[in-house]
This record gives sequence, structure tokens and C-alpha cells, in this order.
Amino acid sequence: MEYDVVIVGAGPAGLSAAIRLKQLAKQHKREVTVCVIEKGAVVGAHNLAGAVLEPRALNELLPDWKNLGAPLITQVKEDRFMFFTKNKAMKLPTPPSMHNGENYVISLGSFCRWLSEQAESLGVEIYAGFAAAEVLYRDGVVYGIATGDTGVSKAGAHTDRYQAGMELHAKQTIFSEGCHGSLTKTLFKKFDLRKGVCAQTYGIGIKELWEVAPEKHQSGLVMHSVGWPLDNQTYGGSFMYHLEGNQVAVGFVVGLDYSNPHLSPFNEFQRFKTHPAIRETFKGGRRIAYGARALSEGGFQSIPKLTFPGGMLVGDTAGFLNVSKIKGIHTAMKSAMVAAEATFDHLSVGVIEPEISDYRARLENSWLWQELRLTRNIRPAFRWGLIAGMAHAAFDTYVLRGRGLWTLRHHADHEMLKDIKKCLPISYPKPDNKITFDRTSSIFLSNIQHDADQPVHLQLRDKSIPIAVNLTKYGAPEQNYCPAGVYEIVRDADGHNPALLINAQNCIHCKTCDIKDPTQNIDWAVPEGGSGPNYPNM
Repeated sequence: MEYDVVIVGAGPAGLSAAIRLKQLAKQHKREVTVCVIEKGAVVGAHNLAGAVLEPRALNELLPDWKNLGAPLITQVKEDRFMFFTKNKAMKLPTPPSMHNGENYVISLGSFCRWLSEQAESLGVEIYAGFAAAEVLYRDGVVYGIATGDTGVSKAGAHTDRYQAGMELHAKQTIFSEGCHGSLTKTLFKKFDLRKGVCAQTYGIGIKELWEVAPEKHQSGLVMHSVGWPLDNQTYGGSFMYHLEGNQVAVGFVVGLDYSNPHLSPFNEFQRFKTHPAIRETFKGGRRIAYGARALSEGGFQSIPKLTFPGGMLVGDTAGFLNVSKIKGIHTAMKSAMVAAEATFDHLSVGVIEPEISDYRARLENSWLWQELRLTRNIRPAFRWGLIAGMAHAAFDTYVLRGRGLWTLRHHADHEMLKDIKKCLPISYPKPDNKITFDRTSSIFLSNIQHDADQPVHLQLRDKSIPIAVNLTKYGAPEQNYCPAGVYEIVRDADGHNPALLINAQNCIHCKTCDIKDPTQNIDWAVPEGGSGPNYPNM
């Protein structure tokens, strides 16, 4: 199938790029064919974020969004920024970047489904349930993608439902896969896109959606916390957002540069909910949904080269999240809009050169670039610990206003784990199945679907490493950092001969294993299209 532009991923970035391309085509009375490919069973099935939306980019893209029925229902009414100890909560001044007065608490899945409707009304073709599995090259130039085959057994044989993947050819391919995209990471290697920039650093965000008692619901309340249950050296914190309909989104983010192999982000989240200032909100409530996703935290100094012959990167796959705001939807959308404008101009003039090299220059002249540049030193300063990091953030924000003459650097997350013998064990309380839960019951709420006989999409580059290195030196940290119980060390009846069991059917596509594995031995690739979680309104 031939198109002018193929877009990989129907998140806020990919859909914004598609909409902007069609708007420009209509404005200039030109025909531009645009296709969006999405691995989730439906648009929104794999979209997960907190989420508070700053509507700045949306106002530019679709100024009439209210009349178009955008699912922005709950405007923020109150901000709270808290510091927790084990039993106490102290309210701190809300940093300027975290003021949310004009913002909305939303479901990212619902928002993306609405964006897809706007895109389709403009003539964009959207194919959900098709996983982009391969980048296509011709003479070193990207000319599209191929979707994965379906109906292949674990043994590699064609079953009775076998269907070959299809090739989608394009003059330009826009990659908007979200954090740590499986195709994007191959582009980084082929075109050396990370040369000269900091390593990307990541967080794992774990989220639950609850229906709480009406008397405990405060529509429009946005609360963030730092401190307990994490120690002073581990970056992270919580969010709790009150939506409409007595629903509350609660979640926890842990920076994946943590050093203690015993640490379990999932269990830290469950423990967080036992705090006296939090537990009361959920007493008598009902947990509706659960999910997790990695997020790019590197910011300005980790932005890679964004273009290559035949394509470009947009959104969180390029790392445009603003950590100081705890927001990335508006920046993802803006990067995609700028990419669309550069692409449309490129196609309009019939440029033979396949690389749209002015995309970055256009970004540098946008509010997005300035926003990320001014907050570039907030996240990396937390390597000095929570108190020092907060002090530096206050100095950088209120005194320097982001205009310091230096730029702090990041480190690769997988290099940060210490030998387990040098780390203190962490004792986590057993779940009470009222406020806190285990992973098995949690992933049930993710509505995961993986055909049991499809090839395992989590591959080990060296099958000896999980035992020889990860278990021996780090105590098998994959058992702890995975929020879905995918990785398990099993032994024989006598407790000997340990082996790594990969429960790929549990995978909720968060990508944490591909990021945090200390030997970079795990390769996350897309399973069959339509596989994975089916989040209703996360």
C-alpha cells in the first residue's frame, strides 16, 4: 500500500501529525495521503498516562475543540504538592511548573479515540490492530514499514489463521511509538541518532483507576507527592487526580536509575496507598483498571537527532516529555505538528533529498524547545538525593529561572544497579486485597490478550545471562522491576537448577525490561497486532 506519509503509533503525537497534515492539504487544496498504524486492538487500547492535559497545543491544532466534543470534562480546581514521611504529610509550595489552573484531568485513551475521529473526518486512514514490526529500507533510505505476520505458532509454523504482514510504503515515515519504541531503537542504531547527546533516562509509571465513595471525591483535585515510601536516593513520586463520576486516578513513578535490585516499583506503589493521607480516599472504593508504562525523563539534553533519510521522530519516542511539569501530551502534540508542517512543505516542493533536515530548526523556534531548555537541569540534579535535588530545583526555578550556564548530564539507567550483596533488602507488606493488591489480580484488570501459541515477543540475546549474571550478581532484578510478573526464577523439586521463566502472556507493554536489564540482554519486540492490554479509559 502506497502513501505520502505513514505514521507509526496512534497516540497524541501520531494523531496530531496526521490531523495537521490533512489540515494543510485542505488549506492548500492539495492531496496528501496519510495512514496511521496502531498496534493496539483499538485506538486508545495501549494509551496510558496520569493524565493532566495542558491544552496549549490542542488550542493550536483544533481551536474549536469544545464544540467538537473533546473529552476534556474536568478542569483542575486545586493543586497540592506534598512531602510524605511514613506517617505524616506536609504540604509544600506548589512549584510554578506544576500549577494546573488552566489544565484538565483526562483519560488519555478517551482523548486519543476522540483525536482519531477528528483525523478520520479529514480523510486519514487508521489501521488499529496492526503492529509495525520492521522498518523498510531502500539504498539506506526508509521507505515505510511492514506489519508483523499473524497466525504464527511459537514453533514458527503457519497455523490455519496465518496471514502475512503487509508493507506500507511512504515518501516519509513518522515514528510516534511512544517511550522506547521497538522500531525507534533500531533507528537509533542504524543512523547513530544518539551520537553526541546524553543517554536517555526513564521512569516507570504505574497507575490504577478507582471509583470512590462520593463523599471522598473532590472533582478537579490534583495532588502530587515526594518522599516516603522511597528512600532519599531514589527519584520518584506519586500522583492522584480526581476526575468526573467519582473516579480517581492514582499512580506512582519510580526513576529507573535506582540502584537497589531489591526495589519493586509495583510494591512501592502498593505501599504508598497505605499512607494515612492516601488510604482514606480509597476505603470502600472499587478498583476499576490497572496499567503501567515507561516514560522518557531525559528532557532537553537527551533529545536525539530527529531526522534520517525518509523519516523522523516525534513525541515521547524522541523524549519530549517535560519532567518538571509531569506532562508530555502537549509537547508530544506540538512536536508532531511541527513535523507535519515540515513534511508538508517538503512534499509540496518536490524535494529530492529524502531527509527533512529543517524539522529540528523549526522545533528550536517553537515554544516547545524553550520550555524544555529552561527545565533541563531539574531532573538530573536528583542524582544528589531528594533534598539536594529539591533545593537545586528551587534555586534553578526561582533564582536562575532555568538560565544557568551549565547543563547537567544523565546516565544510562541499566548501568546503575549495585551488586545485591551491597544493598539492604526491602520488606513489603502483604496485600490486603482492599487497598493493596498483588500483581496477578492487577494485570487481570488490564484486559490483556495474547494468543498463547504466538511467538514470544520478549527475546534473550544470550540465554545464559539471566542465571550467570542477573541472578548471581543482582538477585534476578527482572522479577522486581517488571510490574506484570512476566519474569520468574523457577527451580526443580529440590530447589536446584534455577532457570528464567518468561510469562510473555502477562506483558502489558511497559518496556521496563528492555530499559532496566543490567546487561541489556532483553529485546522487547512487538507481538501480534491487537495483543497486549486493552485499557478502557486510562
